[in-house]
Amino acid sequence: MLAMTLNAVRTPLQPVQRDTPVPGHGEVLLAVSACAVCRTDLHVVDGDLPFPGRPVVPGHEIVGRIVALGAGVTGLAPGQRVGVPWLGGTCGHCPYCGSARENLCDAPVFTGWTRDGGFATHALADARYCFALDDIALDDVHAAPLMCAGLIGWRALRMTGEAAKVVGLYGFGAAAHLITQVARAQGRRLFAFTRPGDTAAQAQARRLGCEWAGDSDQAPPEPLDAAVLFAPVGALVPAALAQVKKGGRVVCAGIHMSDIPGFPYALLWQERQLVSVANLTRADGADFLDWVRRASGLHVDATAYRLLDANRALDDLRAGTIVGAAVLVP
Repeated sequence: MLAMTLNAVRTPLQPVQRDTPVPGHGEVLLAVSACAVCRTDLHVVDGDLPFPGRPVVPGHEIVGRIVALGAGVTGLAPGQRVGVPWLGGTCGHCPYCGSARENLCDAPVFTGWTRDGGFATHALADARYCFALDDIALDDVHAAPLMCAGLIGWRALRMTGEAAKVVGLYGFGAAAHLITQVARAQGRRLFAFTRPGDTAAQAQARRLGCEWAGDSDQAPPEPLDAAVLFAPVGALVPAALAQVKKGGRVVCAGIHMSDIPGFPYALLWQERQLVSVANLTRADGADFLDWVRRASGLHVDATAYRLLDANRALDDLRAGTIVGAAVLVP
């Protein structure tokens, strides 16, 4: 098998030929057909997340076909199309796992970080953390971004609360372009905030149903009920708080963010809330994919790259030149 391997942070991924692994107990072996490139992959490569101490294969938005089943696997079959998300395993017995909060597990496994991911021709996955995609009406390239951009966006949108009818999205990339369509279907109104001068992202936001799109340092046409921060920029936290109404909520959706600068308590007063999203649960995945199955015409913007062009895809994502999602295809 071919894998694009990170051997040290802030270095290019290296193509490596490896023996194709054999699935252990509870695992499946996948032939990877597509793996989207996420900003969290950049955090792994750039050292924002601690290096695992061994060469690692990034990639956690995997779509593939099952090649082999390990012992004890039930409910899945060879040839079946499945998706693999960021949360790749949990302990199952800590207080969080025991209270339907497995996203906060004390001993989690993360695909593409603490276990090898999908920037490869093959990947192992915990069978319990594979989502069946047989009846998802998207091809592999366009289904791959659902596994993180879609799932984390879904959880973040839910955390704004059902009462939030006017929602601001800070950072309009893979997650925001998907969740805009979910929010519009729910009858919400959307305002998009992008890096200054990003006219391509602003045009995409308006095309997908946002009523307004502008620079992140601009004020929206009216106050927000809630805001979701997809951009990993700490300075956007006080900026978003300044735009939400009394009792409003700002949801930070990333796994990593630059430091939040100091801000006056007046921005948080009047019962405004600042919350973060951590990972996902399998229930999130089931709920989101059920919505996708019922929805008509979910549009996924995706640009395909060859697996061997993984470094170029990461560079393009870092530079902000990708509209929608980048997806590696072995």
